[in-house]
Amino acid sequence: MNARPPRTNRRTFFSFAAAATATACQSSQLKAQSGPNDRLKVAFIGVGGRGARNLNTLVSTGGIDVVALCDVDSRFLQAAGEQHPRATRFRDFRKLYDAMGKSVDAVVVSTTEHTHAYATMPALQLGKHVYCEKPLAYNVYETRQVTEAAAKANVVTQMGTQIHASENYRRVVELIQSGVIGPISEAHVWVSRAWGLQSEQEAIEHKDRVFVDRRPSQGMTPPDYLDWDLWLGPAPQRPFHEVYFPGPKWYRWWDFGNGTMSDLGSHWNDLPYWALRLDAPRTVESFGPPPHPEIAPASMTAVYEYGPRDNLPAVTLTWYQGTHKPERWQSGEIPPWNNGVLFVGSRGMLLSDYRKHVLLPEEKFAEFTPPPLKMPIPASHHHEWLAACRGEGETGSPFSYAGPLTEANHLGNVAYRVGRRIVWDAPSMTCAGCPEAEPFLRGVPREGLSLGL
Repeated sequence: MNARPPRTNRRTFFSFAAAATATACQSSQLKAQSGPNDRLKVAFIGVGGRGARNLNTLVSTGGIDVVALCDVDSRFLQAAGEQHPRATRFRDFRKLYDAMGKSVDAVVVSTTEHTHAYATMPALQLGKHVYCEKPLAYNVYETRQVTEAAAKANVVTQMGTQIHASENYRRVVELIQSGVIGPISEAHVWVSRAWGLQSEQEAIEHKDRVFVDRRPSQGMTPPDYLDWDLWLGPAPQRPFHEVYFPGPKWYRWWDFGNGTMSDLGSHWNDLPYWALRLDAPRTVESFGPPPHPEIAPASMTAVYEYGPRDNLPAVTLTWYQGTHKPERWQSGEIPPWNNGVLFVGSRGMLLSDYRKHVLLPEEKFAEFTPPPLKMPIPASHHHEWLAACRGEGETGSPFSYAGPLTEANHLGNVAYRVGRRIVWDAPSMTCAGCPEAEPFLRGVPREGLSLGL
């Protein structure tokens, strides 16, 4: 395991964070080596499922040459290779980097969560632009290392929170920051997906992808098209079983993912994180069923306390997943949307989901006319990244922003797994007075994989 980074104080940490953000914002001018009309040579790591959608979307955006494809599943690799016959194919991303790392301009990472950092870090160390699916990395330590490596590399980065580029999110951010509902004292985020540890009947009712409440006692023979050892990557060795694969079955297993929190939390917590200019939480406390050593919960709540930021007051952000909902939702005070973000201010509330938002109470804001949107609306999240790689504008979710957001999401799970309120020391990446949190903040990869630090 790598040595712990040197301790710094809170002021130093946030000075670094601000500098990293500024660096990322400048990256399109400083590091974009291709002109607006040049074609980018792009390697794709993970080309099935979300990876296939990223591949097709970026190709349709135009201006790229697909030069390398990589996947541990030969079915996906074959299908992508037939569409892009001039691309070199790999099963192991380490071999891709060895063979072609210096010759590509950019890399797109769409692997399973537990391999994100390991597939992303070599690209950053080689000075390549990176688009990485959410969450940015598997745990707090890996996330911090990727964030810092991106700042050092000074390349264009984007985490795959596609909704960040939407008009609705941008309008909500501007409304909140304009003060239309006054200073915000609390925010609530809820998603109704209930996948993870629950009863078999609940799994059926919630349309979960699989019901499982313990690790299988016997393994199964992996399908011929899957390299199971490469799929495991840095995770501890275990026999193949159909309860892990294909995705998204794996995301409930702590060894491979972090459940709904790190998955949908990347999208939904993005809105309050952006609108309220959040940084690192001071404390986190989570509630739910007794923690399972192997499986993430289907339903849980996490309460974050954030301190003042510049001229913004302290704020409490509460996350609910599965069957958990805010009190205002349960009492009928707000519309019972299946998923939503609620901002509570001194002069009213704003309720939003992906596509729409409303000011509450509606009668109070009946005559309100929102000002014109100031932020540009990119053609898409992918288009924004490619444009920034060519020196045109900036990305909305660079790793300098996506890293701290990902860390905060992970801390909700850390608090849940230790079963107590944690006090977060962001500079040292430790929970004060809670040594039992350490294994959940960082891990030791299997031999053969490292972050190259």
